[in-house]
Amino acid sequence: MKTGAIVEEGFVYEQQTHLTVSKTSLFFVGDGFTAYDSKASLVFRVDSYGPYGGDTGELVLMDAVGRCILTVRRKRPSLHQRWEGFAGERTAQKPLFSVRRSSMIGRSRLTVEVYRNGGEEYQIEGSFGCRKCTIYNAEREAVAEIRRKVDACANVVLGKYVFLLTLKPGFDGAFAMGLVLVLDQIHGADDHGGDDDNGDRVAVGPTTELF
Repeated sequence: MKTGAIVEEGFVYEQQTHLTVSKTSLFFVGDGFTAYDSKASLVFRVDSYGPYGGDTGELVLMDAVGRCILTVRRKRPSLHQRWEGFAGERTAQKPLFSVRRSSMIGRSRLTVEVYRNGGEEYQIEGSFGCRKCTIYNAEREAVAEIRRKVDACANVVLGKYVFLLTLKPGFDGAFAMGLVLVLDQIHGADDHGGDDDNGDRVAVGPTTELF
């Protein structure tokens, strides 16, 4: 498996890592996020700037101390709703990566192009609205997964505003979190109407698999 930093080396983990991601507000698509590791330490945050923050076409991913590490911006005009990711706060430079829908009809797959070392390509498949999707590299190896989070003590699946981002060893967590922001912008409307679970907790049996 090809690994290494795409956004920042400090967020490339040697071991498989689980981040608990949650929305900091539930009222508007594209609102803020926080991401914590298994030790309950803050790793990433995205601040919300109110109901019109998602309409600016730009989101900033910060680390635990508020340092900007990635800016994702919607490219306009764009036939396939393309988003681009830039290092830090600067968007005048060349993008690190871009994300686009693979087709106008299908909504289940996104293509990610990384502009480094001759280029890399990833595919995102599944349903972000249901919090069940996987990021694959060019060799069709799963490098990250998004899944509903299970509260082991209460034996329930938590609402979809809290979910797990699982990173395979060597995959850049900041890059993965940037993809989460893009997914939320593209499919975030699914969170605000029409889903079968409506974000509620769901009871699970003792043998339910997490992944």
